[in-house]
Amino acid sequence: MTVLTAVRPAADEHVPYYAKYIALVPEADAVTALEGQLSDMLPLLRSLSEAQGALRYAPGKWSVKEVIGHLIDSERVFAYRALRFARADRAPLAGFDENAYVPAARFDRVALQALVDELEWVRRANLAMFRALDDEAWPRRGTANETEVSVRALAFIIAGHGRHHVAIVRERYLPTP
Repeated sequence: MTVLTAVRPAADEHVPYYAKYIALVPEADAVTALEGQLSDMLPLLRSLSEAQGALRYAPGKWSVKEVIGHLIDSERVFAYRALRFARADRAPLAGFDENAYVPAARFDRVALQALVDELEWVRRANLAMFRALDDEAWPRRGTANETEVSVRALAFIIAGHGRHHVAIVRERYLPTP
């Protein structure tokens, strides 16, 4: 990977909806952002008790465990898309409904630390994949959820999506008195 390949995507490499996540990534390249998040999010999430994992900041909102499970599911889906498109697979991919995935996964029945471990393993596996991409793979595009997106945009979306939800955990679930 060269410095020019994992760089911030152009606006035409993703739909406008994802710009809010990409904007949360100040790093110049996606791999650096994804690596750096491990040292930010894992200590925070590992510091939580099992009781804190069950917290919901409002009725009908996801628990902390469900937020972590959502991060795991979303990262897997976005990384799968990136893998397919990096390999020049042009077959359109379906979207996914996180609001259906979360209740079906029953994350509240899983130990908090097991979810945090799984999030780390998924991220480390995806980092290995992204590090192995060649220069031609990063700008490749494909269609997912009826919209075109590039591999590098997906890497930035993963990073920004992670930052978004970790910030929500900090701000809404763990407020300081």
